[in-house]
Amino acid sequence: MLFRSQLEDLQGFIKDWLRHTGRTQSDLRRALRASSIRMPVLLEELLRVHSREGLAGLAHKLCEIEALWQEMYIAWFYPPGREKIHALGALDLALWDLKGKALGLPVHQILGGSVRNYCECYGTTTVAPGANGRPATLQDRAKAAMDAGYRAFRMGAADVAVGGVYNTHEMVRRVIAQCKEARAGVGTNGDWCIDFHQRFDLNDAARACKGIEEFEPYFVEDPVLDQHALQDIPKLRQMTNVPLTAGEEWGHRWDFNKLIENHDIDYIRATLPNVGGITEMMKVAALCETHAVGIIPHFTGPVATAALVNCLSTFPGPVMMEYNYGGRPIDYLPEC
Repeated sequence: MLFRSQLEDLQGFIKDWLRHTGRTQSDLRRALRASSIRMPVLLEELLRVHSREGLAGLAHKLCEIEALWQEMYIAWFYPPGREKIHALGALDLALWDLKGKALGLPVHQILGGSVRNYCECYGTTTVAPGANGRPATLQDRAKAAMDAGYRAFRMGAADVAVGGVYNTHEMVRRVIAQCKEARAGVGTNGDWCIDFHQRFDLNDAARACKGIEEFEPYFVEDPVLDQHALQDIPKLRQMTNVPLTAGEEWGHRWDFNKLIENHDIDYIRATLPNVGGITEMMKVAALCETHAVGIIPHFTGPVATAALVNCLSTFPGPVMMEYNYGGRPIDYLPEC
């Protein structure tokens, strides 16, 4: 009954949309068929919920998430790029949400059940008040993250003002100095991590990574340009012992499977919905578990955060979630 009720809500949405736009079901069907982008049968099925047969058919389709994922993935004339994979991922999240409502279960139980009591978080740009109205030092910000209970403090690579000049060769020295500050802030037993934001080529990335090894970062994120990542990260792996991570902008697992299989990265930043939804994320998780690679997903919003907690709570390897609100409370996460 819960699943039928959910589908009737969708039926009401379609009715309201048609009434407000003055369109008919036939108009919408013709538009979909004339589109150069072939969407899966889901939208066609939504238009048939007026009949008992259509309602039952839609219920059946929503349970075939893998089949729908494959349909959406292969339906394009050209292979889907990252933007389409992201859109596919959003639809996939909705399908898993509906399936959970149909069964009356949280998604993590459908996926086999949680293996942890909570997911640890790291703080990005953690805010700490400065003395005499001055901005807080990097050391103070790092200490504030530890005092707030975060697993780690995350920082950028010698950030400059918007529109400022970023001399990468010069900034390597500043990065090394700031990482020393971060280590002092988190203390001997604390952890910190840094995002290079793809600002460096291989040579400068190697200089920076070697220069901060003594400060023991939890990870170095996006150490090289994205377009060079698949060729440069394996080389960088041989040049430094700092843990490496990348992947927040990537799409499906074929973007990075070789890096995981060869253990050229220690953590993957793949996230939802970017990777293609929960359906694809669970395949990424299996790949990571096989090759002892952790998952530290990029923060993309409240719906994605809820989905990430559900699917990654079933992953037995290292997991750490990103909290990037600079110490501000989030109304949909009242316990933060």
